[in-house]
Amino acid sequence: MNAILRVHCPDRTGIIAALSDFVFRHGGNILDLDQHSDPDGNRFFMRLVWSMERFTLDADGVRLGLEVYARSFGLAWELSFDDRRDRVAVFCSKEPHCLYDLLLRQRLGELAGDVVLVVSNHEDARPAAAYFGVPFVVTPVTRDNKAKAEAEQLELLAGHGIGLVVLARYMQILSPEFVERWSGRVINIHHSFLPAFAGARPYHQAKARGVKLIGATAHYATEDLDEGPIIEQDVVRVTHRDEVEDLIRKGRDLERQVLARAVRLHLQRRVLVDGRRTIVFG
Repeated sequence: MNAILRVHCPDRTGIIAALSDFVFRHGGNILDLDQHSDPDGNRFFMRLVWSMERFTLDADGVRLGLEVYARSFGLAWELSFDDRRDRVAVFCSKEPHCLYDLLLRQRLGELAGDVVLVVSNHEDARPAAAYFGVPFVVTPVTRDNKAKAEAEQLELLAGHGIGLVVLARYMQILSPEFVERWSGRVINIHHSFLPAFAGARPYHQAKARGVKLIGATAHYATEDLDEGPIIEQDVVRVTHRDEVEDLIRKGRDLERQVLARAVRLHLQRRVLVDGRRTIVFG
């Protein structure tokens, strides 16, 4: 078992030395250490991983020790252990490409978590969930029953012990109350034409404007629609020879890849949220 520590605080000297010494003095072996100092904001960020095989403190002891450093350096810290895998719920609507990709990656052992629930406002994705043996629940959402549907969804998340919600082309807007309750634990994916080509038929709009790049963005969901802290992005070049169907196909490919990378980074505890941005440790 390995411990994963993420910290952020005002930048000052001695933080890396102090935390490394803490691990050394208690018999730990550091496996990975990545840090970033932001001179503009005078902020410090670090991800530290060490083996617990011969560590002399248990989880509670580690937390007590970290509290001492928190007071000394003003640390905000998050501690996790890689033997405890997040349980993941995937929300989707009618387009199944991102859902299929995540379920396949889980079966191949590529995710440091377990997709244990698929929630949708339509029946279309039921065969995909059934093929991979994952429970599938439909919660129809209309303008009149949105609050009731979200209450049912929250009950499902609690009942299945969910730690992360992935919006895999879920074409419903979550309420501010939902995203606040699940702050930092809801990942969304969308095309990167926003805000230029908002609304319906974005690929048709892009084709008409002769765009040369299309992309996808994965971010944490916030009350500000499609403006949460970005975790991962990617682009691909297109030309005048590409028809709308080509743009859509390339966009779907990007959405699958970008969402999977974002989910993997989150599950591996490689992401720190700093206001409206993220620090992502490779």
